[in-house]
Amino acid sequence: MFEQAGYPAVQPGWPDDPDTVEEANAHPEVFAHKSVGQVADHYAQVIARLQKKPTIIGHSFGGLLVQMLAGRGLSAATVAIDPGPFRGVLPLPISALKSAWPVLGNPSNYQRAIPLTYEQFRFGFANAVSEDEAKQLYAEFAVPASGVPLFQAATANLNPWTEAKVDTENPERGPLLIVSGEKDNTVPWAIADASYKQQKRNKGVTEIIEMPNRGHALVIDSGWREVADTALAFIKRFV
Repeated sequence: MFEQAGYPAVQPGWPDDPDTVEEANAHPEVFAHKSVGQVADHYAQVIARLQKKPTIIGHSFGGLLVQMLAGRGLSAATVAIDPGPFRGVLPLPISALKSAWPVLGNPSNYQRAIPLTYEQFRFGFANAVSEDEAKQLYAEFAVPASGVPLFQAATANLNPWTEAKVDTENPERGPLLIVSGEKDNTVPWAIADASYKQQKRNKGVTEIIEMPNRGHALVIDSGWREVADTALAFIKRFV
């Protein structure tokens, strides 16, 4: 869709990501130990190989990562969708804590890659779609994830040296749109809005929009096109 609009698309994964869900579930250890700082540096290296400064779009922890990269001045325009929190973002709604508890509930998960059960995925990601679609999304997309970023985000305001921080005042940050799903349990409006309030101190354009009736799976569920159209419309204004 973006390429049809004239924007060549680059879709790098996290370091060492397997090619398929089957491989990922067979070898969850490849996800373990990955921190947000490591992944941000990985993407910075990808951006350094491009011919021009890109627009960047990320979802969930990807939403945190694109804000980190924009804060380094590496983005022409940025869209952060249901973004994970960073240092200075204070709200911790009950639904977000419940969504993260399968990982945060056991400190030893810090060193592991943790899969979600279907019930956990249904609550944290697929609560705003039908049962049939939720099961389809779980089968197609759910893989174990590194526990490190969740612990980093949860303790960001307690650790002055945390990697989960964003330079919100860099004048080279560029335009930023934050997209929030109205029914998101994992990154509710309170977190997205607090991120926006941190970011709006920047001299660049900073906007936030709430997508009605959408949960955390909004970029992969059947309504993905609405989110993509919103991101593309924002990017077209600046790039």
